[in-house]
Amino acid sequence: MIIGLYEAHLPVSNLKKSIEFYTDLGLDFDHSVEDKIAFLWIEKDKSWLGLWETDKVEIEYHPSIRHIAFQVSLEGLKNSVSWLKHKGYEPREAFGFEPIESFVMAHNGYAHAKIHFNDPDGNSLEFICLGNIRSSRTISRYAARCVGIAFIPSGFHPQTMNKSKVQKFYGMKTGI
Repeated sequence: MIIGLYEAHLPVSNLKKSIEFYTDLGLDFDHSVEDKIAFLWIEKDKSWLGLWETDKVEIEYHPSIRHIAFQVSLEGLKNSVSWLKHKGYEPREAFGFEPIESFVMAHNGYAHAKIHFNDPDGNSLEFICLGNIRSSRTISRYAARCVGIAFIPSGFHPQTMNKSKVQKFYGMKTGI
């Protein structure tokens, strides 16, 4: 029945400014409705993002409300920090990692490599790529090969993670 995610929506305070921001990230503007709603293709004819201008943008942040993760290639992710900074956008801290590099989070047989940043209204955005990895040892080798990508092993919780704990767990630098 379900074959994919077609659209997601975010609240924005200035539609024109937000359209400029998201087109600068690479989304393709499709249309707007009454200068209050805009739709931009993430992947043409497959998925798009709806931006809704509202004065209710200042709601308390929670990832279930104001978060979008954009899929990117591993090569794109490795260059994401410098790419964002070149465009004038700042990556942000996530899961205890400073925004100087992307990082890998392992989950039972696979891993996500990611970097977080915000849009002009504080909506949480993420560049992410999936690695299909079979074991923790393979994941650590994968992370070590990805220069500029740190690694968080499965079972570590955001409240207790830090780089030295990850390094000690794996006995290596794992790309950090």
